Amino acid sequence: MKRILVTGAAGQIGSELVPELRKIYGSDNVVAASNVTPLPDDIRESGPSTTVNVTDYGQIDGLIKKYDMDTLYHLGSILSVSAEQNRRLAYQVNITGLYNILEAAKDNNLQRIIVPSSIAAFGPDTPLDNTPNETIQRPNTIYGISKVFGELMGDYYFHKFGLDVRGVRLPGIISWKTEPTAGTTDYAMSIFYSVIREQHYNCYLKPDTRLPMMYMPDAIEASIQLMEADPNRLIHRNAFNVTAMHLDPQTLADEIKKHIPNFTIEYKIDQDRESIAQSWPRTIDDSVAKKEWDWSADYDLDRTINEYLQS
Repeated sequence: MKRILVTGAAGQIGSELVPELRKIYGSDNVVAASNVTPLPDDIRESGPSTTVNVTDYGQIDGLIKKYDMDTLYHLGSILSVSAEQNRRLAYQVNITGLYNILEAAKDNNLQRIIVPSSIAAFGPDTPLDNTPNETIQRPNTIYGISKVFGELMGDYYFHKFGLDVRGVRLPGIISWKTEPTAGTTDYAMSIFYSVIREQHYNCYLKPDTRLPMMYMPDAIEASIQLMEADPNRLIHRNAFNVTAMHLDPQTLADEIKKHIPNFTIEYKIDQDRESIAQSWPRTIDDSVAKKEWDWSADYDLDRTINEYLQS
């Protein structure tokens, strides 16, 4: 039976990944760890939980030893907009924190490490349409740079030390459990919160800014499916493109209006976020993930909207 540590467990992905992992592997076998953000009550009350500062190697090493971990999901990260506003903190968490995670995993002979990447690992020189799994990566944000660092370090620790590091390049994630924070693609969550509360949304991206997107259940499934994938089939191991749909704000708003006719949207562009979004792919090719571990998304836009509005 796996013994799994999840860092960043109070975040958008962690808050939904932990309950799913506990269903599969048993509540006592999944330890939820967060730093500043408090863990949701359902996570804190349903299994072991703790605090960890990933910039402190000793804390990570101590947790792995205390709970006898063999698998680790590293989700602790400063997101794109916040990273631009606080570069020092982003460097400490996203780069030094990842280094500490990998070193502690190596020193404790962990079996498997999952380190998600992001479409932010691409940049303005990357082909923006049907972006391949392997292409030029020259991001122009510190968040994107940290994701490229994570991909390369994962490869390094695998080839140098045999540490099985895996990860998907996540697109924008649509979810309902946590409030939107400081991600560039968070408009796709904010719009639903605004639908429910006000039936109006002020969007910070342009109406035709198209980006890859995914509903949270698909993101969770991709992460677990990759963790369980046969290592003999994996050529890339880490940094797999995955996607489910490609959206712009106006398309999403038009689909929502079919369910909520009174919904309205207004565009008040945040140039910082728009600039970041313009440097990311509009559509991506996830055929490598399909080939190497049978990835397939379950949620298209229509199913996502129906389920979200019922949740």
